[in-house]
Amino acid sequence: MTDSGMQLAAVGFGTDVWWLILLKAVLIFAFCVVMTLFAIWWERKVVAWMQMRIGPKYTGPQGLLQSLADGVKLALKEDITVKGADKAVYIIAPIVAMVPAFMAFAVIPFGPEVSIFGHRTHLQLTDLPVAVLYILAVASVGIYGIVLAGWSSGSTYPLLGGLRSSAQMISYEIAMGLSFAAVFLYSGSMSTSEIVAAQQDTWYAILLPVSFIIYVVAMIGETNRAPFDLPEAEGELVGGFHTEYSSLKFALFFLAEYVNMVVVSSLATTLFLGGYLAPWPITAVWDGANSGWWPFLWYFLKVQAFIFVFIWLRGTLPRFRYDQFMKIGWKVLIPLSLVWLMLVATVRALKNEGYEQSRIVLWVAGGVVALLLLSILWDAVMPNKDAEAEEAAAKAAGPETFDPMAGGFPVPPMPGQQLPPVPRRNVRRPEPVGAPAAELPADRTEGEA
Repeated sequence: MTDSGMQLAAVGFGTDVWWLILLKAVLIFAFCVVMTLFAIWWERKVVAWMQMRIGPKYTGPQGLLQSLADGVKLALKEDITVKGADKAVYIIAPIVAMVPAFMAFAVIPFGPEVSIFGHRTHLQLTDLPVAVLYILAVASVGIYGIVLAGWSSGSTYPLLGGLRSSAQMISYEIAMGLSFAAVFLYSGSMSTSEIVAAQQDTWYAILLPVSFIIYVVAMIGETNRAPFDLPEAEGELVGGFHTEYSSLKFALFFLAEYVNMVVVSSLATTLFLGGYLAPWPITAVWDGANSGWWPFLWYFLKVQAFIFVFIWLRGTLPRFRYDQFMKIGWKVLIPLSLVWLMLVATVRALKNEGYEQSRIVLWVAGGVVALLLLSILWDAVMPNKDAEAEEAAAKAAGPETFDPMAGGFPVPPMPGQQLPPVPRRNVRRPEPVGAPAAELPADRTEGEA
């Protein structure tokens, strides 16, 4: 880290007066709520634009107050509690899902040191030596709210949605944590303010592009957003874990989802896009771009860019099948994260030993090419005995038939299964008026004429 970066990261946390700490906490809470209202309105407007519709228009200027009106409506609706629910857990679950989303913002840097009512303070509530691990920890606690909501409802579909969400969190949080490890190796710290300061020259999205891509995919899966919204798949689970919730409890789940979107977008901005630091074209022509209150604007614009990606994906991509979704997490993201982390650690170790950059690149590229060639050779030379045995057994057994109504409701056939033949209706075709009836061949039935 450069000297200027160290000066930028030098934060006097713990020295603010009590009312200033309270004021920053209240402002962060208000920022999260306003961002939720804005994100809902923007999502409806952007998706409407993609689908050639109007979207919210009448409540407030350009429909800006529509999200606020929907929140008031949810708060005033009748609150229904299902008879078979565990009422204590049923009530606590939305709170458990919502509170950790707000807690994560305690260590997010919104800007550098500024003056508030004559007191010098940083636009960050606090910082920790392990701030990124703190965010991962509180995000993991939030999943308990979803799982408890599905279990306490006493209904099958919410329970399945909660179980899906827990499996989804485990699968994608591993890849997310591995993508963070590469950032820790380059910055030499887990503190969010120091990671931002370390990117003063070059963003980690450029230095660590694979980590950045892995994190973007993992953060979409972590927040249960389309195309990874399997816990809320309305075609399979009605509404998922919150099917039995209404009124203000449902609004809390809705609030938690959008605040989590802002959290993961803020974390991506902090770790990979230089946080509140201005992008290169602006810093090249303006020396004061990273001073005062201007950095909060750059942070806000970067977060909005990530939220637009969330909306864009929802409006364009279909939902993944559950097996495809789990396969991406365990068979693609996690192995790729491990290999990439080993490469990054190797490069950092060689640089610390004093090797030249060009020689390091050649050695690492040579190792990657050698591994790819060995894998291609292995697939070409070694036959897949299991696949051949399964194919031979399938040919010997013939196509498998099944009863589509065996479970009491129609289900589609699985790969390798075949629907039973549908009986043909014996319908006589009308003959033209006045025309003699044609004789049918002896080998054809009347219905096949």
